[in-house]
Amino acid sequence: MTLPALALHGGAGTITAASLSAQDALGYHQALHDIAAAAQALLLDGGSALDAVCLAVQMLEDCPLFNAGHGAVFTHAATHELDAAVMDGRDLRAGAIAGVSRLRNPVHTARAVMEDGTHVLLAGAGAEAFAQERGLAFVDPGYFSTPMRRAQLERVRAAGRVVLDHDGASAVAEASEKPRTPLDEDRKMGTVGAVAVDRHGHLAAATSTGGMTNKRVGRIGDSPLIGAGTYADDRYAAISCTGSGEMFIRAAAAYDVCARMRYAGQSLAEAADAVVHQSLPALGGTGGLIAVDRHGNLALPFNTEGMYRAHVRGADAPVTAIHR
Repeated sequence: MTLPALALHGGAGTITAASLSAQDALGYHQALHDIAAAAQALLLDGGSALDAVCLAVQMLEDCPLFNAGHGAVFTHAATHELDAAVMDGRDLRAGAIAGVSRLRNPVHTARAVMEDGTHVLLAGAGAEAFAQERGLAFVDPGYFSTPMRRAQLERVRAAGRVVLDHDGASAVAEASEKPRTPLDEDRKMGTVGAVAVDRHGHLAAATSTGGMTNKRVGRIGDSPLIGAGTYADDRYAAISCTGSGEMFIRAAAAYDVCARMRYAGQSLAEAADAVVHQSLPALGGTGGLIAVDRHGNLALPFNTEGMYRAHVRGADAPVTAIHR
C-alpha cells in the first residue's frame, strides 16, 4: 500500500512578502490548510486520488481568494469565462471544459465529461448544455464576481494591459499612478489545481481557472488542455500547472514532466525542475507546477517570487507556503 500524498496550488507570481500583510497571508495559509486537510481526510479514509483532487479543486473554486469559480477574474468584456480539466492516471481518461460562464464548479463538469467518455474537451454553450443534461449546479454569472476583481479589471483596462493575475502590477501601478493593492492581486498567475496519489498507488490531477484579467473573449489557456496544464499517468506522475498559459501550451509542460521521467530516466524532482527552470524560461514562461509520483514523492517548483501551495503526506499535518 502507498502512503497517500496530495499537493495543491492557488496560483504563482510576484507575491512579495512586503506586499502581503500578515493578516492577509494568514487568510491564504488558513484556506490552503483547510482545503488540504479535507482532501487528506478523504484519502486517509480510503478515498481515491481522483475524488481527492476534485474535492480540493471544488473547495478552491468556492474560495474567493483564488482565481477560479467564485472570485474569478474578468474578461475585457467584463464577463467571466472559466476553464477546468481532470485526468485519471489509472487509464489516462481525461475530461475538460473551456469558456463556461454559468457553472458553479467547472471541475465537476470536467469530471462528468471524463466519465461520459465520448469526448475530452467541451467548450462554451456545448459544455453548459452537457452539464445541464447531467443536473450539475448552475449560477447567475454575477456569482463569480467580487469587488476586488472588478477593481482589478478597471486598473488593468486603464493601463491598456492584459495581465496574468498577480503579474505585471508594477506596470499597472506606474501607468495609473496608483499604489498597488495590499495583496498585489495584479501580480498573481491565477490558476488552482491539485494532484494526489492514493493508498492504491493511483494518480490524478485537476486544474481550474478564471484565466487572465482583461483577456480577449474566447481566449483559452493551458489549464483545460491535457498535456499542457494538466496530466496524470500512474506509471510516472500527476501534474497541475499555473503560470503564463501560452508558454505552458507551447512547452507541453505537464506532459513533459512525465516524458522526461519515461524517456530520460529523470526523477520527479529532476523532471519538474527542468521544465520550470529550463524549458519554460527559454520561451519566456513564468509560473510553477505541482507534481506527485506513484511513490508519493512531491515536487512543487516555481520560477516566480511565490506560489500559493500546500502539501500533505499520510497523516502528517498539512504544510502551507507562499514564498520560498
